[in-house]
Formats: sequence, structure tokens, C-alpha cells
Amino acid sequence: MEDLLFLAHRIPYPPDKGDKIRSWHMLRHLAENWRVHLGAFVDDPADWNHAAMLERVCADVCLRPLHPPSGKLRSLIGLAMGQPLTLPYYQDRGMDRWVRARLDSGIRAVVVYSSAMAQFVMEVEDTRRVMDFVDIDSDKWRQYAPTKPWPLSWLYAREARLLLEWERRVARAFDASLFVSAAEAQDFRRLAPESSGKVGFFNNGVDTDYFSPAHAFGRPFPADDRALVFTGAMDYWPNVDAVTWFARQVLPLLRRHLPGLRLYIVGSRPAPAVRDLAGDGVEVTGRVPDVRPYLAHADAVVAPLRIARGIQNKVLEGMSMAKAVVATPQALEGIAARPGEEVLVAEDAGTQADMLLSLLREPARAMAMGEAARRRVTADYTWGPNLDRLDALLK
Repeated sequence: MEDLLFLAHRIPYPPDKGDKIRSWHMLRHLAENWRVHLGAFVDDPADWNHAAMLERVCADVCLRPLHPPSGKLRSLIGLAMGQPLTLPYYQDRGMDRWVRARLDSGIRAVVVYSSAMAQFVMEVEDTRRVMDFVDIDSDKWRQYAPTKPWPLSWLYAREARLLLEWERRVARAFDASLFVSAAEAQDFRRLAPESSGKVGFFNNGVDTDYFSPAHAFGRPFPADDRALVFTGAMDYWPNVDAVTWFARQVLPLLRRHLPGLRLYIVGSRPAPAVRDLAGDGVEVTGRVPDVRPYLAHADAVVAPLRIARGIQNKVLEGMSMAKAVVATPQALEGIAARPGEEVLVAEDAGTQADMLLSLLREPARAMAMGEAARRRVTADYTWGPNLDRLDALLK
């Protein structure tokens, strides 16, 4: 086996949130054919417990602590120097020394996950470098900007502009750049036409054996509850915005007709704005050991994201569990599911409420839609065939 350097902005285990799901499956796939040297940051103290798991998979592991307060202070320095705030946030001398030592040892294949990590290998020569941007981070900041008051609106618009410049620079320097969907790749080609010939994609996948309706799970909510379920990391602003909007704009319309209906917000580290939603038809669980019981017993899965890029794992997991999913167009970007047959799509509150109410009153229809959704996932969104594209680029 040859050696390969894999860099990720966050420890790729456990695969319990969107970015870690993709990076974990990439890492595990690469380790089948390469001796992988992993460098990553740890921003959650609980994740240090998983170092041993990664050491069993990789030939070498360097995990560096990432303290958000220190990272934000470095970002302020970047503000004064005209840099995108994202880059100094991840600057780390220990990581830089470790990467240089691995490259000096003769490693000539590099996979980078998240554009911030590209700074550690930008000056490398005679090395095959593949960049997995996943999605266009700069565009997330562009979407955030109008939702915030000044000066945050100015700061986020600045980050969008400077981070796009960095993304274009990385794409020019690397041998190939990957995104999470064909749509995301096409959007980046439009933003970075000088690198369009080196831009590709591979879809996220789902472990359809793990996320399967064939498993038996105990019911996690009271027997008389009708349950809508949203899953995700609940300190992530697009998720916070999504559940806040749904709980205030859509859920009250539904509860006029179905007073026993409740929204279950299932995910780690709920922000104060999310915790404040608890009560009056909303349950906030915090981190749970397994999201599958909540999906398995849901009447429907909701994905009301208004700010989104790339493929949403929460949508694919709900579909894989054979559940009817009601989502906004933003949440379905990059997922080739047929609206009305495999998923339901609506942007405004009234239409979402009407769709959900109709679905909840027709359990047979909801079941048929869930079965069609799972067929779509098993056909197009399993990891193996999608990761073959990465193998081809490295060869």
C-alpha cells in the first residue's frame, strides 16, 4: 500500500453530524487501499474518546485541540490582515509541523476535506492533491448576511467575498476539486470558470442497512403523540433558523386541527434559541444515543431549511427509514427525488401546513411515499459507487 495524507477540519468520528458522516465514509473507504495519515481538529472534548477508533483505521493520527475562543481571537487578527476569518481560525503550528513531516517522508497523495485545511498544503509540489469542498462555504456566508443586523451583516458579506477568493485559489492549485452534488459543482464552475475542467462531485450516501425500517425500535415518545421529527446538530445556525421558523409559522397551523401533534427536535447542543422553543407542542431532546427510534416512529420527517448548501443527510436518512419527508426546496438541493411521489416540497408556511395536514390524515399515502423514498435512496445514494469517483481521481 502507498501512503496518503488526509486532512479534515473536524475529527471524522463519530459520524453523528453532516460533515463527519461524509468525512468518515471517505476515510474508511480510502483506508481499504492506502496507508492513511490523518490530521484533524477536535472541537468537542467528548470526541477525544474516539481517538483509538481512528488509530485502528489509520497508519498515523494527529489530532489537535481547537478551542473556539482562541479561534475567534485568531479570526480577529485575520480581520485586521484582510483575510477570510475562516483561515486563521484553523491556523495551528502543531498541525503545520506534523503535515510537513509527513510530506518530507515522501507522501505524494493528499486528500483535503474542507477548504480551511488547504492552507497546510498550498505550497506542496510534485504531489497529487484532491480537494473536497463538499459545498460552497462562501455562499453560506452570503446567505447568512441579510439575516443579520449590522455589523454582522457587513462581516458575513465580507467573509463571503474573501472566502470565495480563497476557494478559487485552492481550486486553481489542486489537481481536482469535489462537491457534494452535480448542482453544487455546477454552481462552483460558474463562480470559478478558470478551474471548471477540474471540478467534479460525488453524492453523499446513506448506510441503508443501518438506516432501515427493518429494525425494531421502542417508541421514544408517548403513545398518544402524533410526531413530526427534525434531526441535526442544533448549534448550527441553518438548523436553528429552520426549527424556529417551523415551530412559530407552521406548527401552530397544524395544531389547530391536530392538537396532539408535537414537533421533536432531535440533535446535540441545542442553542438557547432552540431550547426556548420547548413547550406548547415542541420537544427538544438534545443529544440522543440513536436518532433511528425517533425517525422510525415519526408520522413524518420535516426539513424546513431556508439556508442550505449541498445535500442534507437528514433528508436522506429520513428517506432511507422509509418516512415521508416534507422539505423546503433548499433542503432538497442536489437530491434527485420526485416531488409528490418520493418527497413533498413547499417553501411557504401555509403550503407546508396544508401538505402535512393532508399527509397526516392519510397514513397509507404517507407509507407509500416513504417506501418510494427508500427505493430512491438505495438506487442512487449508497456510499460505495459514489466513492469510486475519488479512487479514480487519486489514480
